[in-house]
Amino acid sequence: MSIGFGIERLGLLALKYPKVAGLFVVAFTILCVSFLPQASVDGDLLRVYKNSGEMYDRYEKLGQTFGTFDNDAYILVYSDNMTDPKVLETLRDLAFDLELSDFAVGTLSPFSLRKPAADNVTLPAVPENMTSAEQVASELTQLRQNDPIMRNLIVEDLTGMVMIMFPNAEKTQGAGEKAMIADLQELISFYQSADIRVELTGAPIWKVEMLDASISDQIKFSIYGIFIGFATAFISFRSFWGAILATLTPFVSVIWVMGAIIMMFGSFTFLTIIVTTLVLVIAFAESMFFCFHWLRLWRDGMEPNEAVRQTVLRVSPACALTTITTMIAFASLGLTQGQGIQEFALSGMIAVVVAYVTLVTFLPLVLKLAIRLGFKSPRQPSAALTAPIPLVRKVVWRFKIPLGVFGVVATAMLFYPHFALEPRFSFQDFLPADSESLAVAQQIDDGVGGVSPIYVRVPLSEGLESVGDADYAKIEAVHKILENNIGVGKVISAASFGFYADSGFSRDQIFNAVGPFLKRRFVTDDGTQALVTGFLPTIVESDELRELVENTDRELREAGLGDAQLTGFRVLTSFASMDMIRSMQQGLTLAVFISIFVIGFAFRSWKIALISFVPNILPILGTELFLWVSGAGLQLTTVIALTIAFGIAVDDTIHFLSNYQRARKNGLDHEKAVDRALERVGPALIATTFILCAGTFIVIFSALPQVALFGTLTVLTLLLALVGDLFILPAMLLAGGRFFNSLGGLKK
Repeated sequence: MSIGFGIERLGLLALKYPKVAGLFVVAFTILCVSFLPQASVDGDLLRVYKNSGEMYDRYEKLGQTFGTFDNDAYILVYSDNMTDPKVLETLRDLAFDLELSDFAVGTLSPFSLRKPAADNVTLPAVPENMTSAEQVASELTQLRQNDPIMRNLIVEDLTGMVMIMFPNAEKTQGAGEKAMIADLQELISFYQSADIRVELTGAPIWKVEMLDASISDQIKFSIYGIFIGFATAFISFRSFWGAILATLTPFVSVIWVMGAIIMMFGSFTFLTIIVTTLVLVIAFAESMFFCFHWLRLWRDGMEPNEAVRQTVLRVSPACALTTITTMIAFASLGLTQGQGIQEFALSGMIAVVVAYVTLVTFLPLVLKLAIRLGFKSPRQPSAALTAPIPLVRKVVWRFKIPLGVFGVVATAMLFYPHFALEPRFSFQDFLPADSESLAVAQQIDDGVGGVSPIYVRVPLSEGLESVGDADYAKIEAVHKILENNIGVGKVISAASFGFYADSGFSRDQIFNAVGPFLKRRFVTDDGTQALVTGFLPTIVESDELRELVENTDRELREAGLGDAQLTGFRVLTSFASMDMIRSMQQGLTLAVFISIFVIGFAFRSWKIALISFVPNILPILGTELFLWVSGAGLQLTTVIALTIAFGIAVDDTIHFLSNYQRARKNGLDHEKAVDRALERVGPALIATTFILCAGTFIVIFSALPQVALFGTLTVLTLLLALVGDLFILPAMLLAGGRFFNSLGGLKK
């Protein structure tokens, strides 16, 4: 059995039955292309955390019982003349137009609220037809002092207010969210003037910004990636048609992968969409390896069609093994709870398999077709690729022992930052760096309560429509505990209306004034559940939020209120992300050891497994050192980047060791085999690493900080992997001397 476990026979079958293989390639390509018009990106971050554990279960129960404020659209209105009665009435018109929007199921603003009056009559919270600025200022100030909801809607200096629209979930599905935002932007533009400034923010706007940035990134990255890959292939082969041949495979791979993901999941997520860029660079790297070997055999005098067959026999096993190890890396992500991560892991595994199938079926057929059409063998590879090899050989031979010792010692020492790295999560890192809506949200944070709600779901025992005394006392106790932790005036609940209760109004009258829609934000219709809502700043550090949640949970238990559950989208993302990061870090460690074992098993040598450990683990540890020193910590995308980069980096090691072992089996001694592997594989390693880094480097310019960091870490890991495979691996082989003499089945 070969090191590819016989999987390379797929390429031999394609050569044996070219018409059947050709029909398969054409048919599957047409099928995938037919699905491309259905391509869409689901920007629902909740999909990432679905089924991720206790915090997701809490949040799901909250949504089923009350819904949430997490998808609400916030309209921030500023006016230096807001106490002018005419300006105030203009804002009232804006609030009414907002309520009449086709996308709204309700609104919350100073103008939508009412206050109880005598004889069960309710009056507008903001009186109509006021005649002076002094009267307006007096009414708004009293409202802020007496009504906690108003305190979170009206800026203290009376220069601004917040209006909230509750979107219709059915009408905002899919493209409906963009349509809603366009409708809101058209509405607020009508009210913009020299006296009034209106701005839009909230989760729907953030989601669309993130989606637009993700889609724009992938379009640019795919175009730039293909162009960079073609340019690299052209420089490497010094042939236009040679570069075309190397580019066709990754191009077809991307089409196949996109079609396969759409067929399986129906849409991309902001995570799975990254897979298209990954498969592009992976397929380019393998295509370059394949073409390098084919052209070398041809230049050495082998008949070109036979050179294609021999390349399948010699290169495909190593490509198959790298496919397996990369699949192991992706599969390790699937051990983490959370639908989004598991979909990404499965998409990555599918992409790797598709890239390999494309390589061993499509590429050999295209090469044979090119020969039939008159393609001529290009000249020797570019000097840019071959020139560094003599220098590398000189350094390796001269410093083989110091380099080998350095590799082992550095690996051992770098385990310290590996274990010292702490998980980190920051919500704003998921949004574009230049997000205008995030800046607006921060203005709301500064002026009123904030746009990041946190909830406590409180089970009630009496089941009365207007809440019994015992249940009211329970709500009041929970309200005070949450308020003590996040700040006075930052919490609303059924216990918020103390001013009206102290003024002699009954709970029936107060709830009647609030209205049935808003009442459901405080108490369910059957009176069995209550909701206490707090408002946090948009930007709050994950550690701070976790501490707040843990303190609140502890105080609730100590007060005998342990059945009250604290939750919220920000709580979910903070806790679940930390758990996911730890799980993925453990999965990465497992993937490393499994991959090393598989390499040793494939080569039938524990010594091969041993020698491959350092050059494969060192790039990961070196990148983690960067994260530790920079203070970036471990984030969702950083662990994903490390895992994927490891899977890709193993590729170079396998190709080097495969060439080394083949040289030993052909009769070369240990040292000459190392030298031959450097000479034969070195230029290809340089070219493929350049393609991988160049293709991933453009990701660094993403508007999304998480994606940009993903690109930075991937490039760093790949560069360290190249150093490890060009210097550390051959130095350790040479320094090992007699220990490695038996590799390849030969003994002196």
